[in-house]
Amino acid sequence: MGSEGDANQRKPRFLCLHGFRTSGQILKKQVFDKWPTQVVEKLDLVFVDAPFPCQGKSEVEGIFDPPYYEWFQFNKEFTEYQNFDKCLAYIEECMIKHGPFDGLLGFSQGAILSGALPGLQEKGVALTKVPKIKYLIIIGGAQFKNESVAEKAYSSSITCPSVHFLGEQDYLKKYGIELLESYVDPVVIHHPKGHTIPRFDEKGLETMLSFIEMVQLEISK
Repeated sequence: MGSEGDANQRKPRFLCLHGFRTSGQILKKQVFDKWPTQVVEKLDLVFVDAPFPCQGKSEVEGIFDPPYYEWFQFNKEFTEYQNFDKCLAYIEECMIKHGPFDGLLGFSQGAILSGALPGLQEKGVALTKVPKIKYLIIIGGAQFKNESVAEKAYSSSITCPSVHFLGEQDYLKKYGIELLESYVDPVVIHHPKGHTIPRFDEKGLETMLSFIEMVQLEISK
């Protein structure tokens, strides 16, 4: 029965939110280039583009081909946002259109959004028309600094199981650690690189596979 049972198992479905001024296609390439088959084949990953065309220079120009997109716009201090509500409504539309989803996978700007959405959903200010976000994969994340967003997103502990990637050289590492404080029992994978989708070392791979296995068991119940 074993293998047949596995074949019929539904894979955990994650909506993947890319980084600032990149695209769904770029994140897909980053994930599939860096992560081994034994990780990606266990997940059902759906990549979408952010709602707004890039409004300035992209950091990935010359590395990845355009077009590039951004989720919302912000000031230098990251305390004021433009089109934030439109961004939340757009993510909800994607979840309705391509879902239902078990969780979110986010990198950089997408990780900051993913890390805040369960709290915003809990407070009834976002994603009110879709099932509850149950799992998170956060790569190079941080907290929102805008007080009213942060208050809603992080004031209650976030209990959904989450795995957080922290890069030793990531300029957001300090903020990624702050984000962990809002979570109950977050799983952390450390890597030596900067602000990027990392490859796994042996320990990281083991941690990731056991996280996926836990999710798989829960959604199969």
